[in-house]
Amino acid sequence: MYSERQSCTPMPIKKAAFNAKAELPYGLQTEHIYGAMKEFTGFLRLVNTQLNQRGMQRLESMLMPANFSSIVGEFIAATIPRYCEGLAKNRYHNGHPDLVPAGIFDNDAAQHSPYGIEVKASRYLKGWQGHNPESVFLMVFVFDCNRQNDVTPKPFRFLMVAGAKLAESDWLFSGRTGKSRRTITASVTESGYQKMTSNWVYRVDSSAVKSS
Repeated sequence: MYSERQSCTPMPIKKAAFNAKAELPYGLQTEHIYGAMKEFTGFLRLVNTQLNQRGMQRLESMLMPANFSSIVGEFIAATIPRYCEGLAKNRYHNGHPDLVPAGIFDNDAAQHSPYGIEVKASRYLKGWQGHNPESVFLMVFVFDCNRQNDVTPKPFRFLMVAGAKLAESDWLFSGRTGKSRRTITASVTESGYQKMTSNWVYRVDSSAVKSS
């Protein structure tokens, strides 16, 4: 059992849990991903410690789950280029993908390109989603942490990182009909899931975490 104060410090990233055989594009290496993950846990510890000292909830307990997942993904995508010279953060507003090959687009800005890496963060071990079926290298950072309604405190931890080049056929498009206001999404299918998890980058025991 962890106290609220103890849970302000995320679980450490395990270097031994990285897969040296993972195939990554654009010069990206596991050590670059380790650096970005470690920076995020350092950031979260700093923020949560300050919040705790003021009697406030931790960030992951305060925000809606989707908003916190977005922060994890955006932070990782913004940090990886600091370690990997071959990649740059896509400077186009809402451009796709999140990371593009450095120097091939003007100002590293691309509205839409098949070249680069799309970065997602998720609490789930599968059932990952995007906005459209895309032919892109997708990299998902799976994590475990408290939600808004959780009673028992627990520290944030990364569970898995997986990535692979997906084809449009590796997605299942879920649009909307009539007057529905649901967000348009596409989900990674079993074929895409198998591609990604067979090329896992980081993995620790996640037996106690829901898979979907």
